[in-house]
Amino acid sequence: MKVEEKQFDLEYINKYASQMTIGNGFFGIRGSQEEDYRNQVRGMFAAGVYNRPLGAESAELVNLPDVIRWEIKIDGEHFSLETMKVLAYERALDLEMGELKRYALIETAQGKKVEVITCRVADQNNLHQAALKVVIKPLTEDCQVDVKTGIDGQQTNFGTQQLVEKELRVFGDDLISASYQTTESKIDIGIAAKFNKAGVFQAKNRRITASFSEKIRKNTSFTLEKIIVLSTSLQQTDPFKKSIAQAQKSVSYTEILEQSMSYWTDFWHQHRITIQGDSSFDQLAMDFAAYHLQIMTPRNDPSVSVGAKGLTGEGYKGHVFWDTEIFILPFFLYQFPEVAKNLLLYRYDRLEGARQKARDYHYQGALFPWESAHTGQEETPKFAALNIKTGTRQEVASAAAEHHISADLAYAVQEYVQATEDQSFLETKGKTLIHETAAFWLSRAVKVDDHLEIHRVIGPDEYTEYIDNNAYTNYLAHYNVALAVKYQAGDPLFLKECQNFLDKLYLPVPNKEQLIPQDDTYLSKPVIDLTTYKERPGSQSILLDYARSEVNELQVSKQADLVMLLYLLPEYFSQPIVSKNLHYYENKTIHDSSLSKAIHAIEACRIQEMEWAYHLFQEACLIDLGPDPHSSDDGIHAASLGALWLAVIFGFSGITVTNGTLSISPRLPSAWEKISFPFIWKNHRLLFVLTKKQIVIKKETKETLPIFVNGDQYQLEKELKIGRASCRER
Repeated sequence: MKVEEKQFDLEYINKYASQMTIGNGFFGIRGSQEEDYRNQVRGMFAAGVYNRPLGAESAELVNLPDVIRWEIKIDGEHFSLETMKVLAYERALDLEMGELKRYALIETAQGKKVEVITCRVADQNNLHQAALKVVIKPLTEDCQVDVKTGIDGQQTNFGTQQLVEKELRVFGDDLISASYQTTESKIDIGIAAKFNKAGVFQAKNRRITASFSEKIRKNTSFTLEKIIVLSTSLQQTDPFKKSIAQAQKSVSYTEILEQSMSYWTDFWHQHRITIQGDSSFDQLAMDFAAYHLQIMTPRNDPSVSVGAKGLTGEGYKGHVFWDTEIFILPFFLYQFPEVAKNLLLYRYDRLEGARQKARDYHYQGALFPWESAHTGQEETPKFAALNIKTGTRQEVASAAAEHHISADLAYAVQEYVQATEDQSFLETKGKTLIHETAAFWLSRAVKVDDHLEIHRVIGPDEYTEYIDNNAYTNYLAHYNVALAVKYQAGDPLFLKECQNFLDKLYLPVPNKEQLIPQDDTYLSKPVIDLTTYKERPGSQSILLDYARSEVNELQVSKQADLVMLLYLLPEYFSQPIVSKNLHYYENKTIHDSSLSKAIHAIEACRIQEMEWAYHLFQEACLIDLGPDPHSSDDGIHAASLGALWLAVIFGFSGITVTNGTLSISPRLPSAWEKISFPFIWKNHRLLFVLTKKQIVIKKETKETLPIFVNGDQYQLEKELKIGRASCRER
């Protein structure tokens, strides 16, 4: 499967740059064009390399020196898809082999026809390495070809310089290298580039370049390969020397490509969701999601996590949100449990920062930052963009009030423990995380008459700020504290306080219309017609007509809030209650968050409204892959891609995992004939194959595994086949 660009269009240049990122979990290189174009944003990012530049209020994922630029001249004419006559053009990221390749057939001002092919691939074996190649072939006449490329230290984060140049070196006539250090976090960066040809080198204005010139005969090719090595002091001592040493023994582009192909072949064989149905787009969307989730997530490094844009752009400054634990971690938990564990270790290792934030707000325990980077301190900016109605900067209240993230983390710990039965992690790390987050909720609640309430919070719906008794927050806090009791995470006095909290915390229940109040005031607020705004999800267009404070006083939701509660705690609510609330709150939800539609799709599956569920799912697939030319300019929507996986597994496939029990009750949409997917549960690698007529479950381990299918318990030994007449689309 490929992500393809059939026609060069500057309007889409940054969206494709995000979509066509190559990477391997250690670094990501945006799929920018090799030559410069106006408004194009280049980017190379390494996991965990953050810096807080002078005058900034939060750390940023550093946009590292550019290594992909090729400045090409053909008979002295600059190669440009914008100014040259383009006879043929195609660019594609091949998801099955991890290679980004561009083909262009151009005609020069002198009338010569020339093929220009550029390729790049991230090494999946040596995670510090990437390979680039340019092939230039004159088709009608001989040509003079000049190519300049190198390491460009002029790269910035939207104009902000993050790096100090320390040293530039040249080795022989085929290797250049550069050393940098971040200005505040003092992370050392080493980059080296090895070529397959002898070049002429120059260092000037924070750039070190290599130039190559050849006279190329008609129907012969000029081929230049560039092997890049990137090292940082987060993983290695003296990364400059390490990058040089690695580059000196580097291999060819073809060898790195073959290694990448081998890695991806195994990945797709072992971990692909396969969909057979009416639309090949569904398969592309799932492959796109799996590819990006894999290249954005560190594979064996618990010191770093996954930002909201992965390693594809500067959006959200590369910060880590609740997205990681709730939307991204499950993809790895049920396929790569060790990676999921590392994501939790990232939080555990930053526990002191969460404790300090709780103390800063006069609470106990641990209050995790809404936006996290390298240190574990709160990184949320205090202000956002200009308020179009008031002319003042909008305060960002998330750090002060969006406290559900601590409960989300406890939820993720429980997910991991029940799926892996990793008692060592539970005893050494998990209980501490549960205890500290539970202690926060004990101090966060306030006494009202004879019960406890949680006031002035923001739930997942960020259009309702500083509300009391947000249902999502209260229920997840209750769940968090209940885990402390379940695992005896604390001394007897603490556990007694936990039980008191559980007995007295107010949990919103359905009213006479069967609606669960999203918060104390939501259902009493005015209702407005949201049709126009729902037609433009993700644009936040309502803020052009209403001030943020006005939206706060309407029955308007940015994203799934109450519906998130129904999704995470399915055992708490009956199907009629889910149905009533899903319909009611979806009508009030604009889906301005990329996290929203896939979760609604899961709940639509659970109430067996399959056409609606499939419609929501396909709209969620379009968030990054749709026609909007600027939807992903500053990076892909990492958690949205995780949510697509959730929608297939926990929605259409009907997987549920509660109280240590695995259940499946599939509900395939009419557009799908068959789906298959792997799933790891308690050290058993399972393969599910689902059609409208049959459920097949296979495993290779010897131990018998209990599993519920359509409500009935079975003992899975090697293979289980069950007819599905009762589970066809209804």
